[in-house]
Amino acid sequence: MDQILLFVTQSPIEAILQIFVLGGWLVFFWAMLHAGLLLLGAYKSILYTKGWNWTLLAIDIPAINIQTPKAVEQLFSHIYSVMEPPSIATVFGRGFTQFSYSFEIVSIEGYIQFIIRTLDIYRDVVEAAVYAQYPEAEITEIEDYTQEMPTQYPNDTYNMWATEFGLTQDYAFPIRSYHDFEHSISKDTVLKDPMGTFLESFSRIGPGEQMWYQMIIEPTPESAWKPKCIKKIKEVIGEKSKSSGGFLSGALGDVLGGPLKFLETAGDQILGRVDGGSAGSSGGDDGPPNQILFLTPGKKKILEAMEDKISKIGFKTKLRAVYVARKEVYNPARGVNSLVGAVNQFNNPYSNMLLPKYLTSTRYFFAEKRKNYRRRILMSAYKSRDMYMGGKQPYVLNLEELATIWHFPMSHVKTPLIQKSETKRSEPPSGLPLEQIGLGGNMFDGEGEKSISSQKNGDTNPTEQKKPYITDSGYVFDDDVRFG
Repeated sequence: MDQILLFVTQSPIEAILQIFVLGGWLVFFWAMLHAGLLLLGAYKSILYTKGWNWTLLAIDIPAINIQTPKAVEQLFSHIYSVMEPPSIATVFGRGFTQFSYSFEIVSIEGYIQFIIRTLDIYRDVVEAAVYAQYPEAEITEIEDYTQEMPTQYPNDTYNMWATEFGLTQDYAFPIRSYHDFEHSISKDTVLKDPMGTFLESFSRIGPGEQMWYQMIIEPTPESAWKPKCIKKIKEVIGEKSKSSGGFLSGALGDVLGGPLKFLETAGDQILGRVDGGSAGSSGGDDGPPNQILFLTPGKKKILEAMEDKISKIGFKTKLRAVYVARKEVYNPARGVNSLVGAVNQFNNPYSNMLLPKYLTSTRYFFAEKRKNYRRRILMSAYKSRDMYMGGKQPYVLNLEELATIWHFPMSHVKTPLIQKSETKRSEPPSGLPLEQIGLGGNMFDGEGEKSISSQKNGDTNPTEQKKPYITDSGYVFDDDVRFG
């Protein structure tokens, strides 16, 4: 009490100095150390990412595609391999920033293209993942299509609408997956591909209009998100949490546990208590550890879906959509409503939903200024493919959820103007007989080398066998088709 009166009677400066001397400097030192480490980590991260080079890959899907979204689920699992858990050495030594992928669907005047953006050093990883599931696909490096559009708004030529999609519940609750779109016709199970409705909205636009859809994903270690989901699962089943017990629940509680147990047992013998309870007590039955037996069927299904979600790999995710057009043809109702409706397919009202959470459609209080501000923010965020830029924080979706909202459409999805790969050339069968190149020797002797060089110079050889490649109609020898 005397110390409190002493502080009250002193001036504020004297009281602060005295607190600082008595130990307040430790708080100040820790705050400065924490801020310094954050600045060092940010500086190292800037140096680390300064040399990153990005590449955009256009994916032309096969004309005949019978692969379900399960194939894209395997693709995401493949590219997860580049995940690098942070450590003290990587954060404060060379710098650390976990890079992200961007999976995009673009419609330019109704022409639809699937695009993947990645670091150039991981281009081989992405291509291998695509070819492993779609051997007939074609991958082409392209220029960034977003650079032609302005970033500053209002603009004299263009206008835009944009949004970020967010979850309505904790990400521990899953959205609807592609398995929920399967239905049976007689004995066969058919997938009603949700990508058909999704792409149909992209085909509604015309000249001078563009619509972009972006899904940015970042590999995330299990320790960063699964414990939170497990905690939420325990809340759903009503599991009783153990009381913390204050300071004694820690190491001190473990040390004093033995002596306290001995004193409790001695007290039981002296006072005549049975099984550690007081005389006349009911035995300390607190009931079942959780309420899982009393859950409704709907709650049980949600619980199963939550447990299934944490059984698979997770990615930190951000979803964006942009509609941009010349002012004379600007009509967001043409495609935006269809796009938002297509995303609604993935919503499960009893579990979780994807809804526009940060969008350019604002009202009241300086509405036009706020719209232009959000247009600038969302366009810059889309162009830079920055997961943390914008109005909402990212959330975690697992492989199955990602494959549901971004996958290549199956063959029965009839969407016009979607780019598909042509017939891919392949090597002839190993048993196909071929003549030796060159006269009087094999293809590796001097004569063979001479014959090969003569071919490059435009000379012809009557005994030369043209190398075939395979198409759907047979073997092709230059312009001649020979059916097998």
